[in-house]
Amino acid sequence: MRKLTLALGSSLILAAPFAQADIVGLGASVSYWDSDSSGTASSGNSLVGVDNELNMKNDGNANASIYLEHPVPILPNVRLAYTLIQESGRGTLTNSYIDIDEGASVQSDLDLEQLDLTLYYEILDNWVNLDLGVTVRDFSGELLVQNVANASQVSRTEADGVLPMGYLAARFDLPLTGVAVGAEGNYIAFDGDSMRDFNVYGQYSISLLQVRAGYRQLAIDYEDGSDAFDVKIDGPFVSAGVVF
Repeated sequence: MRKLTLALGSSLILAAPFAQADIVGLGASVSYWDSDSSGTASSGNSLVGVDNELNMKNDGNANASIYLEHPVPILPNVRLAYTLIQESGRGTLTNSYIDIDEGASVQSDLDLEQLDLTLYYEILDNWVNLDLGVTVRDFSGELLVQNVANASQVSRTEADGVLPMGYLAARFDLPLTGVAVGAEGNYIAFDGDSMRDFNVYGQYSISLLQVRAGYRQLAIDYEDGSDAFDVKIDGPFVSAGVVF
């Protein structure tokens, strides 16, 4: 994999936290993301549109996260998050794609998977909440395209990597209402490639239950050898979680 030229200062992690949780806190959530994809996949000189040629549609996805916050100074809080996006479609190639002829009717499957480990500090912790840190993302993507009329014509595009990303999260709580609005995101740009993943949401909390609804966008512009993905996946989401 090419050398990363990450535009994140080392001070991101070395900076001392301005705020820490008073007690140990634990939370977990699961969500449903109604996502659509657009963009292209390529291998060498072959290029295919995932929306206008392959007609990819969401088959379902899995999204879950868990976090641990603590009152220990210097040590960062920890968050784990998992995302699996699965799409399939049937379309017609405008041009040839790898080993598949131009004009062929094709069946396609796209799998994008990522596992995040985020280390972060609470910079603010009152009715305005601000977290800052670094995410290490284990990312993999695979696009399988098959000629419907000739099963021997199969093309596979793959990319994977472990990427360090900047992490920022902000939330504004409306006092005494249980209502909040917020946003969080990850970003990296290196050597002509980039990845961003952000969401904005409204939240309602009652007792241990926390419900969110919002919008999420994942944009991947990543090259791995001769294979590359330049896709955007976005749409509304809802989530439910518990906090202790």
